[in-house]
Amino acid sequence: MHQSSPSGASVEEAQAFLCDHADVDAIDVVLVDSNGIGRGKIIRRHELLSLYENGRHFPTSILGLDVAGEDVDATGLIWDVGDADRLAWPIPGTLAPLTWTVPARAQVLVSLFELDGSPMAADPRHAMCRQIDRLVAGGLRPAAAFELEFFLFASERGPDGRPQPARAALDGRASIGTQTYGLEELDGMQPLFADIYAAAKAQQLPLETLISEYAPGQYELTLHYRTELGRAADDLVMLKRLVRAVARRHGMTACFMAKPCSGDSGSGMHLHLSLSDGSGKNVFAEQSAGEVNAPLRNAIGGLLSAMAESMVVFAPHANSWRRLTSRSYAPVAPTWGFNNRSVAIRVPAAPVTARRLEHRVAGVDANPYLVAATVLAGLHHGLAARLDPGPAVDGNGYEEANYGGARLPPDWRSAIACAKDSAFLRDALGNTLHRAFIAIKESELLRVTSTVTELDYRLYLELI
Repeated sequence: MHQSSPSGASVEEAQAFLCDHADVDAIDVVLVDSNGIGRGKIIRRHELLSLYENGRHFPTSILGLDVAGEDVDATGLIWDVGDADRLAWPIPGTLAPLTWTVPARAQVLVSLFELDGSPMAADPRHAMCRQIDRLVAGGLRPAAAFELEFFLFASERGPDGRPQPARAALDGRASIGTQTYGLEELDGMQPLFADIYAAAKAQQLPLETLISEYAPGQYELTLHYRTELGRAADDLVMLKRLVRAVARRHGMTACFMAKPCSGDSGSGMHLHLSLSDGSGKNVFAEQSAGEVNAPLRNAIGGLLSAMAESMVVFAPHANSWRRLTSRSYAPVAPTWGFNNRSVAIRVPAAPVTARRLEHRVAGVDANPYLVAATVLAGLHHGLAARLDPGPAVDGNGYEEANYGGARLPPDWRSAIACAKDSAFLRDALGNTLHRAFIAIKESELLRVTSTVTELDYRLYLELI
C-alpha cells in the first residue's frame, strides 16, 4: 500500500520525469545537513517511483554529522536514538537532470520525516518551512532570491600550496588580478558558464546575471526572485551543487569558502526578501520614494536586534570570520541603510512598488535553509514587537561613529556561546535542531582549536 507523501510530492511528477528522460540511469537522493552539505544515496532508475510512493529510509545520524562527515554524539541524534531510521520524502519541483553526467543521472532533494509523517525536527529545511508557515498564518507571504558568490580555482595548487585562480576555460590565459566587473574575465570563462547556464535551464533554475567580483577568480551568479521563499532556498542548494560539478568537469574547483584567500574579498550569500499580503501587495512598498514604511522599519529592527545571537548561522565556520573585516563589502556591525553596501541590512535602490531588503551578513558557506529560517524569525519578531531600527547609516558603515557602538560577537567561539544561550535562536530553529546545530559547531571548534597548524610552526617552532 502506498503512503501519502507528507512533503506534498506526487508520484505523477516522477512518472512524467521518467517518461521525459528515458536516458537517466540513476538518481542522486540529496538531504542537506546542518552544514549545508548534501548527503544521501544514488538509487537506480527503477527505484524512483518507490521513493515517491513510500519514501526512503535514511539514518537519523545523517543530521548529526560534523563538516568532516563524522558523528557528533552530543547532538542527541546518534546513540541516544539508536541511530534509528526516518523516512526521506522528495521535495516537489526538485527532481531534475544532471546534464553533465555520463551515464545520465538525475537528482532530487529530500526532507526527513518521522515514520508517522510528522516533520523530523532536526532537518534544517523544516525549520525554514515552520517560519514561513508562521508568517503565512499571519497573512504574510515571503518572496526572495539568493545571490551566489564563489571562486574558481585551478585543480592543482600553486607552489606555495595555496589555491590559485583557474586559467580561462576559453584559451588557458592566466588571471591578471582583480578585475571587478571585468568582461574579459567573463568571456574567458564562457565555455564553463555556457555549460552552467545550460544545466540550470535543464533544472528550471532561474539563473540570471553573471559578474566578475572583487578578487581574482571570484564570480557572482544571481537567481530570479521567487514568490515562494522555500523554492528560492532550494534554488541555491541546487545551483551550488551544479556549479561545483560542472567546474570539476572543466578541470577547476568551485570554492564556497567564505574567505579562501588572505588579502582578497570573501564570498557572501546575500538574501533579498520582501513580504506580500493576502491580496499580493508588497507590504514594504512605501507611499513615496525615500520613505520607509512601518512594516519595513519594524522588519529591519527585528533583524538587527537578533543579529548578534544569530551570527553562528550566518558565519558557521572558523574561516567564516575571516570574511567579516572592515572595508571588505561584508558587514562588521548590526547596521542598515539605503543603497549602501557597507551595512548589514541594505534597502536597495528600486521602484517603490518593488521595495525589498537585502540581508548581507551570511557567507556563501552558510546553510541557506538555516539562514532563511533565522532571517524570517527575526523579521517576524520585529513586526510583532514593532521594533525600530534606529537611524539609517549615511555614508561609511565601517566607521564606528555610524553604528553607535552596537557590536556583533568578535569571533567564532563567542558566536557559538551567544547562540547556545539564545532563546531567540532556539525558537527560530526549534529545540531539537538548536541542540544539534550547537553541538556540531562546538565539536568543530574543538577540532580546529586542538589542531597544530603550519602557522604555529612558522611563528613558534624556532623562535620561542
